[in-house]
Amino acid sequence: MADDIKSALIRSRETIIGDAIGAVSLVVMLFVGLSLPGLF
Repeated sequence: MADDIKSALIRSRETIIGDAIGAVSLVVMLFVGLSLPGLF
């Protein structure tokens, strides 16, 4: 099973990187959106 996971990670490395960047950007937008009312 570990070999299957490892091979899946190797095959989809670019997709995982893109998904991680998208998830981080969503979290950043969430924090910015929640902090905006405090600025005004």
